[in-house]
Amino acid sequence: QLQASGGGLVQAGGSLRLSCATSRRITSVDVLGWYRQAPGKQREWVASIFRGTVTNYADSVKGRFTISRDNAKTTIYLQLNSLKPEDTAVYYCYLKHQGLEEIQSWGQGTQVTVSS
Repeated sequence: QLQASGGGLVQAGGSLRLSCATSRRITSVDVLGWYRQAPGKQREWVASIFRGTVTNYADSVKGRFTISRDNAKTTIYLQLNSLKPEDTAVYYCYLKHQGLEEIQSWGQGTQVTVSS
């Protein structure tokens, strides 16, 4: 239901854009976002977007990452700028309903590797 793409290898200070395509239109009750998991670490929430304009970010990425949604309401993006080696992780997109904790869908994950 969610298809993530856009990861890769980049040098520190570089940029990448991740995409997460949904199999249906994003509705007004859907919250989409990204988690990441680095080797040997727990999965960490990164960012979310609600109704196309309400965005939230983890402190560790605030000011460097930007989450957005396309006008067709089928894809979200995560622009990663000023990347650091500690951003290296597998990034997973997710979908949940506003007000509920349970995540309905996960993307398959896309690897981001930042070299120093």
